Amino acid sequence: MSLYDFCHITFPWLFSLWLRWEVFGRENIPADGPVVIACNHLSLLDPPVLGAAATRQVHFMAKSELFRPSWFGAIIRKLGAFPVRRGAMDRDAIKTGLTILKEKKVLAVFPEGTRSKTGELGRTGGGAFMMAVKMKAKIVPAYIYGTDLKRHPGWPKVRVIFGKPMEYDPAMGTGRESLDEIGARWREEVLTLKKAVTLEDGNYRS
Repeated sequence: MSLYDFCHITFPWLFSLWLRWEVFGRENIPADGPVVIACNHLSLLDPPVLGAAATRQVHFMAKSELFRPSWFGAIIRKLGAFPVRRGAMDRDAIKTGLTILKEKKVLAVFPEGTRSKTGELGRTGGGAFMMAVKMKAKIVPAYIYGTDLKRHPGWPKVRVIFGKPMEYDPAMGTGRESLDEIGARWREEVLTLKKAVTLEDGNYRS
């Protein structure tokens, strides 16, 4: 059994106890083919929570600082993460992401680019969708609530929702206008997913 398989079995059990997590919309993740899961970003817990909730192995871009020390970098690489340098165009990271999609795997991105300090959806960059459009991958919007533990002290209740794949013209280019259009539509989809959750009673309204 690989480290990823072990974590994918044990993390849901752990998160159920610790985070009281609930997952909705798993059926919206295509069973095969290249997929980009585009999710809001609240905390460092988001990647493991999102990965454990998904039905397929998920690969993540992670800031290069997380790969130090080297032993920790080796662990998260085995769990599907690969480094990206922030603040610059990291061609190696983009190449890795494109390879993942070319191999018909699942890549997760956080279009906000950084963690939200308020819990609200931050500014959305369309560039996060470049790899999806280039490889004609399905784009699955996702929404996470409750992983920002400083804002939810005590015994949090985390929810993960996967929306239906977004419709877009696979022949569209990767110009700024096209990507910004997808980014704006993704934002609308995520805000809709957010409204679908009744945070007071924990019910999910599709």
